[in-house]
Amino acid sequence: EAKAQTSALLSSWSGALPHFRPDEISGDVERFGLSLEALIAAIPADGYLAIMAYVDRIGQSELIKLRALFEARISKPVTFGWGPRFLHSTGQFHKGGPAHGGFLQITGTADTELAIPGVNYSFETLEMAQALGDNKALTERILPVTRLHLRTRKNYYQEIRHFLKQ
Repeated sequence: EAKAQTSALLSSWSGALPHFRPDEISGDVERFGLSLEALIAAIPADGYLAIMAYVDRIGQSELIKLRALFEARISKPVTFGWGPRFLHSTGQFHKGGPAHGGFLQITGTADTELAIPGVNYSFETLEMAQALGDNKALTERILPVTRLHLRTRKNYYQEIRHFLKQ
């Protein structure tokens, strides 16, 4: 389903990322959807939080520290996956398993725009379509989802922590 959503988005965007209006901005991080407090509150007592990072797993490796930070804060299991890799494994459980999860997506603006031969969109556009396709599949199931978007790949960790302090 996320693949179908991704394809539909890529077709509707005609090769270029549209402009998205965030619900909140803190420094270089934009929030779309629920506040982190609302996301946490929406997770059932027997639920979990899945952090899904659609960014460079080497350049933004410190994001994995968010798993322990959230787990200590919410006293519930927290998973962490690098997107879109997790879509073929735990991503299937997110959408097809019990509706007990809350979902935090992290996306980011690419430092370098890389074309994909034979198509009219870049890797950044493809990655965003994959994230937003999965986002749509989750929200259509009435599951709580928040997306934090890194406008730059610098100083983002503290900005993300800012959203947790509210």
